[in-house]
Amino acid sequence: MRIERFLTAVLLSLPLSAQAALAIQHWQTPQGARVYFAESRELPMLDVSVDFPAGSARDPAGKAGLARLTHGLLDQGAGGLSDTAIAHRLADVGAVLGGTFDRDRAGVTLRTLSSAPEKARALDILTRVLQKPDFPQAVVQREKKRLVAAIREAEADPGTVADKAFYQALYGAHPYAHDEAGEPAAIERLTRGDLQAFYRAHYSAPNAVISLVGDLSREEAEAIAARLAAGLSTAPALPPLPQPVAPAAASDTRIAHPSAQSHVLVGALGMARSDPDYFALFVGNYVLGGGGFDSRLMREVRDKRGYAYSAYSYFLPMREAGPFQLGLQTKLEQTDDALAVARDTLREFIADGPSEAELAQAKANLTGGFPLRIDSNRKILDYLAAIGFYRLPLDYLDTWIGQVEAVDIAAVRAAFARRIDPDRLVTVVVGAGGAR
Repeated sequence: MRIERFLTAVLLSLPLSAQAALAIQHWQTPQGARVYFAESRELPMLDVSVDFPAGSARDPAGKAGLARLTHGLLDQGAGGLSDTAIAHRLADVGAVLGGTFDRDRAGVTLRTLSSAPEKARALDILTRVLQKPDFPQAVVQREKKRLVAAIREAEADPGTVADKAFYQALYGAHPYAHDEAGEPAAIERLTRGDLQAFYRAHYSAPNAVISLVGDLSREEAEAIAARLAAGLSTAPALPPLPQPVAPAAASDTRIAHPSAQSHVLVGALGMARSDPDYFALFVGNYVLGGGGFDSRLMREVRDKRGYAYSAYSYFLPMREAGPFQLGLQTKLEQTDDALAVARDTLREFIADGPSEAELAQAKANLTGGFPLRIDSNRKILDYLAAIGFYRLPLDYLDTWIGQVEAVDIAAVRAAFARRIDPDRLVTVVVGAGGAR
């Protein structure tokens, strides 16, 4: 789960292409859905994503897991078709239905051939799934059991335990503290009526962000978006989540676990996706812990002392302030030594920032790898959906290189000083030692 979160942070941080030649078109359907479209004729494919503010942060009190269960059941029976029938119809035309789910959003994706017969049949399935989920009672009971079993199994994983404790320590009563999978006891109490009510309130046209990439015209894209939005609920757009409040003091949570190594997480409240310090924090963190073997954390923790195979840090920008997290795994007997080195490295970086050489290397690496970041329409779709959901400017891709290159040492130091207080860090250690 922590690796998935790291990859998500990278995804939301990177641009589409150095070429910046992909024209993004934007409009709104009569029902209020926001649409983002990029025409791409190279392949006879169409990729569609429809996202809603229906992630785990939207779980009502006492119903942790409702958002996850609702999202998981959308394609498990819809428009009078069973889950098996849906799967067979997709297979018949070579289409793939998928989805995304995190604390902020829940979405459904479709990849299909752009030829008329296959596209029409695939879009029919997507329309049913989005507009007419049946939530069959027998399937609801089955999926509740599956979700609870998956949560129970994950509780044996020290990384999952650490991640859950980290979010709880950092966010407290804020909705971002909600575990993405939910809580077994709450899930067992959920009813079909709960799912239907959550679906109507959250999966509405005014909440929808529709992204399309592929082999079709603007006129065709408009027709598809209108069709997808027309049958959705008209429930009003949801209000924003409250702004998180940083912990008033440092905390250190130790959790006993029969793992071979200690799992260490250290962090603080980071930034929202629209934060004006975004580029300074992103580029600076590449030097600190986001640049793999080139990062300072790797040099100090792994190369110089051999405390861990890997040490990393990242910002996960979300609708509101997401976390800044530093992590490593180490031998049980050297946990405190490794933790001390990681904290000292972070403190020194906040005080001094990167060196000129480190910053130059970071910029070169970040701006030089663009061709690898846009080698499929599906990757383009992911970026387009992020631009739409987080309301980034349409020229975001055109200005990205300039924004990275404009970052200097002073900007990094100032941004880190504003966001990360080394005396108020949240620390979670999961390992055999447990509480000290």
